Amino acid sequence: MAAAALTASTATAQTPTTFIVESRTMTTGEMMPRDYSPDGRNVSPPLSWRGLPAGTRQLAVICQDHGAGNPPPWVHWILYNIPASASGLPEGIPFDPADPMPAGLEGATQGANGWGLPMYRGPAPPGTSLHHYHFAVFALDAALDLPPGLTRAELLDAIDGHVIGQGAMTPHYSRHPAPEDPTP
Repeated sequence: MAAAALTASTATAQTPTTFIVESRTMTTGEMMPRDYSPDGRNVSPPLSWRGLPAGTRQLAVICQDHGAGNPPPWVHWILYNIPASASGLPEGIPFDPADPMPAGLEGATQGANGWGLPMYRGPAPPGTSLHHYHFAVFALDAALDLPPGLTRAELLDAIDGHVIGQGAMTPHYSRHPAPEDPTP
């Protein structure tokens, strides 16, 4: 009986569709611009997506570094309750949870990053080591209306069974001294 239940469950399980995630300012496998790190302006990068599966009702984003954390991954950003009508995120999502989200992202909320803060915090790997930053976007089949401040584990638990599509991009970052200012 258990084997029959497993087979039925497996047969009805949905494999998430893959869709495109990209950015006008960064590319998978290439260096992230300094502006998206504490070495620069530390603002969230713009992301866009296309090819979402039919039935997408909401989206969620997680940015994480699988080469850091104890245990890995170290979470740099969580954003969810993103309306399905959004085609991406602009640069510079507000740091302060009390500030309104940009137009078209009303209702979106930020979760707790690895520092326990509901905001984006960019890469700052130790020394000059090269780290990879995985921006995963999840298409969900339900408008879950999740509360603010969820951790990565809490968000993944909440969206379990609702992910109908996923896309990602993975730029990298390494800290180097800032360029010299040529002005005297």
